[in-house]
Order: sequence, then structure tokens, then C-alpha cells
Amino acid sequence: MKISSKTKHRTINNYISFFFLAVVLLWLKTYIVQLTQFDLGVGNTLQQILLFLNPLGSSLFFLGLAFLFKGRKKYIWLIIIYFLLTFLLFANVMFYRFFNDFITLPTLFQTQNFGDVSGSIVTLFKPYDFLFFLDILVLIGLLVFRFVKIENINIGRRKIAALLCLALGISALNLALAEADRPQLLTRGFDRNYIVKYLGMYNYTIYDAVQSTRASAQRVLADSDDLTETINFTRSNHAEPNPEYFGVGKGMNVILVHLESIQEFLIDYELHGEEVTPFLNSLTMEENTLYFDNFFHQTAQGKTADAEFILSNSLLGLPQGSVFTIKGLNTYQAAPAILDQQGYTSAVFHGNTGSFWNRDEVYKSLGYDYFFDSSYYEMIPDQLADYGLMDKPFFEQSIPMLETMQQPFYSKFITVTHHYPFSMDPDEATIERHTTGNKSVDNYFQTARYADEALEQFFADLKESGLYDNSIIVMYGDHYGISQNHNKAMETVLEKEVTPFVSKAELQRVPLFVRVPGIEGGVNHEYGGQMDILPTLLHLLGINTKDYVQLGTDLLAENHDEIVPFRNGDFVSPTITFVDGNFYDSKTGRLLEEEAQIERAKKYQEIAEQKLELSDQVVNGDLLRFYTPENFTPVDRSLFNYHPSQNDFPN
Repeated sequence: MKISSKTKHRTINNYISFFFLAVVLLWLKTYIVQLTQFDLGVGNTLQQILLFLNPLGSSLFFLGLAFLFKGRKKYIWLIIIYFLLTFLLFANVMFYRFFNDFITLPTLFQTQNFGDVSGSIVTLFKPYDFLFFLDILVLIGLLVFRFVKIENINIGRRKIAALLCLALGISALNLALAEADRPQLLTRGFDRNYIVKYLGMYNYTIYDAVQSTRASAQRVLADSDDLTETINFTRSNHAEPNPEYFGVGKGMNVILVHLESIQEFLIDYELHGEEVTPFLNSLTMEENTLYFDNFFHQTAQGKTADAEFILSNSLLGLPQGSVFTIKGLNTYQAAPAILDQQGYTSAVFHGNTGSFWNRDEVYKSLGYDYFFDSSYYEMIPDQLADYGLMDKPFFEQSIPMLETMQQPFYSKFITVTHHYPFSMDPDEATIERHTTGNKSVDNYFQTARYADEALEQFFADLKESGLYDNSIIVMYGDHYGISQNHNKAMETVLEKEVTPFVSKAELQRVPLFVRVPGIEGGVNHEYGGQMDILPTLLHLLGINTKDYVQLGTDLLAENHDEIVPFRNGDFVSPTITFVDGNFYDSKTGRLLEEEAQIERAKKYQEIAEQKLELSDQVVNGDLLRFYTPENFTPVDRSLFNYHPSQNDFPN
């Protein structure tokens, strides 16, 4: 039957009306979500306009792809695309609630962790989350109940091209305005918050896919010349060891304790008239222990895995995903491999499955001799936390294995009890919850107390075993425990306003304890980050790091570099702090306004960004395969097997 021009015109208007209704709904929903669910640091009027504008171009473009389908399929694909974009938006909200970050393509390859984190994910749901999908039901209802008549009609190519060009034009205008407010937005994209704030969630996803593809291609295109700049940088910035400390721990065992989610503000914090972490507090005054109170985590999406990687290699994690999951087969010159050349045996102790964070593979690349995962422990159901064996039985069961290791050894203990969502059996709790009204924050202090008690027990067991007096013990916080999503509750905890400076700089401090038998302890105010631990430790053991590619510097050296870069491009130093695009006085937290101060701050920023860029080049390009330091033997992954049935027990 031939359709009259009048009927055809009416039918096109029906579909186009339905299409534009979908565009407006998606546009407004995305804007509201970006405004309310993410802390994007929207400041001036232009940024507010851009936040409102940026979902429009991408909504028009992606939904406009449905025009490419013929007849009734246009309606079906419009709903499918709408659902996929909504699901992407909702998934990022859930991810942001947990990680305070956005999903990247590499994180999608970390699905082997899902089973272990599923319990934490449930706690992230909000009662209003069904609203994310309510508009989809509305659109489907309009079709099902025939408020919109479905017609089998095609749209001309010119009209489709015009619509897509309009969408791209709006996005281009968006980008131009964004560049005016934030120059080099796409070339200096260390902080995903900026990309989402200026370009929107959907354009960010495209940007992330491009960046991930480029990073994956770097290894194929890399050659030895690509490492020259990094080697020159590390050699020119090498901090000569302090003679007072160099070699004081030569030949001693090394025990690293990974303090899950412990933040520095816990030290000396009192709740209900009690110290939350009395044992850790006592170590700040222990005669052979150095305590660093201006020490910062430098992790990103890998969180715990990032902390492990940074400490082992003195390189930073990646801006997208985790090195452990996507670069686990690279060539590294990590602590266990370096110490293997000095006669050390190395091991990791962790009461969780070996595949979590791909540890059973990446540890081979790092050169660990042994990996004692949950298969080596008695996993009694009543003693399990969300992420494995609770700290007290974990340490208790680890001591016999540690005692049988050939000395000197390099060992690492990864704790799990003090982990989000900070669940604690009331019978195990020895301090009352906080009273902020925020469940996660209130629970945080109970699991912190439990972790502190477990550490006290561990130290007692080390003394009884005879290992205590011949071991360097390094304890470090791996990353924040309370994210920026809980700033309001943290104002009650800290009894002060949590500004961006407090939230994104001060609260990123984590404790660092370094106990070395025979040295004079005390509180050290030097600014440092996790990538400074390896060179510090190696110098204590009498191993000079000048020939290694390490971006950190010895915390005890006279010329230690105190500019600490964060993975998103922010940085801290004793004088200047940079967060959210603003420079602050590190002592007062006030914005810097004088031109001379800002010029100096920009030089610091260049140094921080250079460290990030060089680290990314080394990791993405797998550049250490082109360079072997003198007296170092590269790791042979084929020599390692961590399964209990095939792995000889150390003796």
C-alpha cells in the first residue's frame, strides 16, 4: 500500500517525537546524576554550563545511531542503546561509591575479583537506585500501550547525517569551551574527574577506550631508546644514601606488614575516651622505630594491588586499571628479585585466594619464591572476613611458616579484616562504634581496633620466635579506608570542615613505621610517598639503588625529593599542595594567589607530571626488558609455582 505524503509526514514526526523525548530524558537524567552522584569539583559558571551541556551531544549521537536501522528495528535499537547508556551510567555510580573513581576499560578485565567483592557491592545500593531505570519503563510503556504508534518507515540518509553532524557539532563546541577553561584537557588527562566534568560520562568512555588502546599498543612499538629519558631522570634525581643509616640493617630479615585501609588520622585518635589504635600509637614512641607522619598513599584503581606494586618497584600504578591484572607478565626489577641476588628468600602471606588481583601470576614476575595464600591456611568459617582470613588467626597461623623460612628472608603480610564495608562481629569488637550516623564510618573504628590488636599479637609472636631482634619491620597503610563520599561524616570525626584540601590531600596520609634494631627512633616529618619505601629499605640493607630505575628516593637521604605525585596529577609537598586544579599552602590550606607562588607551584606540577609520564612509559612499554643493571639477573617466571602440591615448603 502506498503511503501518502501526508501520512508519511505524520509518521516521521511520531518517531522523531519519540526519539527527541528519549534524548531529553537521557540528557536530563545524566546531568542530574553527574551533578548529584559524583564529586566533580564544579567551580565557576562555565563549568556549571558545561556539566549541563555535555550529555546533550553524546545523547543525540548515540541514540541517533538507531536511525541507521530500518523500519520497526529503529524503536528496538533506540531502547537497547538507551538501556546500555543507562546501565553504563549506573555502573559508574556504583563503582564511584566504592572506589571514588570511574570505570575504565582495564577494570573490566578484573572480573576474577568479583566473587570476592560481591559482598561489599551489596552495601552500595541505595533505596532510590530503581529511579535510574524508571524512564526506560516509561519509554517501553509508550510503545507497548501504543501512545506512540510504531510505523515501518525509513529515514533518509541526509537527515540521519544532519542529525549526527549536529550531535558532533554540539560535542565539538563542548570540547572547545572545555579547552578554554582547562587547556590541554585531553593531553594531560591524569584526572578522570576533569574528563567527566568537562566532557560528560559518555564522551569520557570514548576517551578512556582510546587511551587504553594506545597504552596497549605502546609495548609493541617500544624500543630501548624509549627508556633513555627515564634512566637519565632517575640518575640525575638519585638521592645518595645517608651514611648514618646506610647498611645499618645489612643481612637482617625484612618483614613488611600491609595495613589494610589504615589512615594516618587514626594515630592517637580517641573515641569514647579510648585510643582506637593503642598499639600503633605506642610504636610512634618505640626506641628503634621511625614513624613518618607526612607519608601518602599513591594508589589509583588498583588500590591494594597498586600499593603492592609501588612498594615492590618504586614505580607508580597505571591511570586505568591495575598493573597486576593487565601488565602482570612485564619484566620488573622488584624488591624480591633484587634481594635474591643478596641471598634472600622471599615470600608473601595472604589469607585470600591466590588468584585475587592476579597475584599468583604477577608474583612470578616480581620474583617471589613463595606465595602462601588461603590454600595454606585453615579457613575456619567463623574466622573469615569478607576478603579472607581475619587478621588474628592469619598472623597466628603464619608464624610457624615464617619460622621455617631460610634466613635472611624478605616477607610480606597482607591483612584483610579492616576493609570496606568494615563488618565486625559484635563479639569481636572491643570498642563502641562511632556516632556519626554513617554506617561505614562508624564501623571503621571497630575493625581498626581489631587490626591494632592483631598487630600487637603478631609482634609478641615475633619476639617469642626469636625473629624480632634480627628483622627490619616496615608497616604501611595501603590506601584510604574512608572515601570522599563520606566527607560529611568525617567532619564529625575530625571536628572540622572537610574542604577539598583536607579531603584530597590531608586525608590521603597513611602511616609508615620502619623499625630497625639498633637505630634511634622517633617521629620523622619528611614528606614522602609509597614509591619512596623501596629505595629507603634497600639503603638500610646496604644496597645502593643508583643503577636501578626507581622514581622514588630514600626518605632518610639529605636530598630526598619531597614532591609526592598522586596518580590523578595532584601532588603534595611541604610547602605547596595541588588538588582540583588549585594550588594551596601546605601548612595553612589556603589558596595561593601571589604570582610568584603560583609560578613556583607550576614548576612543582611539572615535576609531578613528569614522574607520572615516565612511570607510565616504563610500565606500558615494558621498557625494563631493555635494561639490566649490573649484578642483577632478570627474573625467570618458569621457576615459580605456588600451588601447595607442587611447591616445596621452605626450610
